[in-house]
Amino acid sequence: MPAIVTDDGVTLHAEEVGQGEPLLFVHEFAGDHRSWEPQMRFFSATYRCVTYAARGYPPSDVPTDPGAYSQERAVADAIAVLDGLKIRRAHVVGLSMGGFTALHLVLGHPERIGSAVVAGAGYGAQPERADAFRAESVLTAAAKVAERYAAGPARVQFQNKNPRGWAEFAAALAGHSSLGSALTMRGVQAARPSLYALTDELATVSVPVLILVGDEDEGCLEPALMLKRTIPTAGLAVLPRTGHTANLEEPDVFNRVVDSFLSSVARGSWHPRDPRSRSDSTTGMT
Repeated sequence: MPAIVTDDGVTLHAEEVGQGEPLLFVHEFAGDHRSWEPQMRFFSATYRCVTYAARGYPPSDVPTDPGAYSQERAVADAIAVLDGLKIRRAHVVGLSMGGFTALHLVLGHPERIGSAVVAGAGYGAQPERADAFRAESVLTAAAKVAERYAAGPARVQFQNKNPRGWAEFAAALAGHSSLGSALTMRGVQAARPSLYALTDELATVSVPVLILVGDEDEGCLEPALMLKRTIPTAGLAVLPRTGHTANLEEPDVFNRVVDSFLSSVARGSWHPRDPRSRSDSTTGMT
């Protein structure tokens, strides 16, 4: 499997399969490159699928310097993967922490991104939740991350529907580097900018974007609506009776929705909204 070396000397483990347009998968905090296996199997029939383990997630390197972890570095690492595989432009699918990275790729490197699926992103993003989210992130970083994350209220849906699949997810999470998880939680999760502070930039996006959220992923529902209303090229897909781990909890539904979106982009039928139809956030008028 290809090994990617970043500009600060960190080696990232990447995997790829299939041929066609490149499709990059970026994992969540509680996952790793293995979390995308149902998508790698499905989409590799028509796409060149790439996934990787973020820094701090073995078999990628686990830097010990807290300064090596940030939202900016997460974006730079995704670009390093594309550069290392000589991919000029790719579609990107990100979940949760990876969804934030996908959004920042669209904002900072739109020339490299053909389209973006932003799934389950936005937990703790609301201004009134920001301080509590940072405090919660610090506590999580100091606690047993696997126990705290695997059995969270937005994961129980996965556990109820597919106990074996959830157990596999929880076991993989328990095998993560405790140091890497703690530094990622502090440097990437707790310190990332709020999506609500980026609305001016988000309103200028021209890359096709699909916002995807489970209807039982309570912490991400309002941010998903905000992103839909703010990004002129965004569509919103809500998966029924689904929690946070949408791609593993409902892989068939997730894959169909993403596949339909990518097909729309390929046909050129994913158009931005007419600005005259957008809601005025001050007056509530359309």
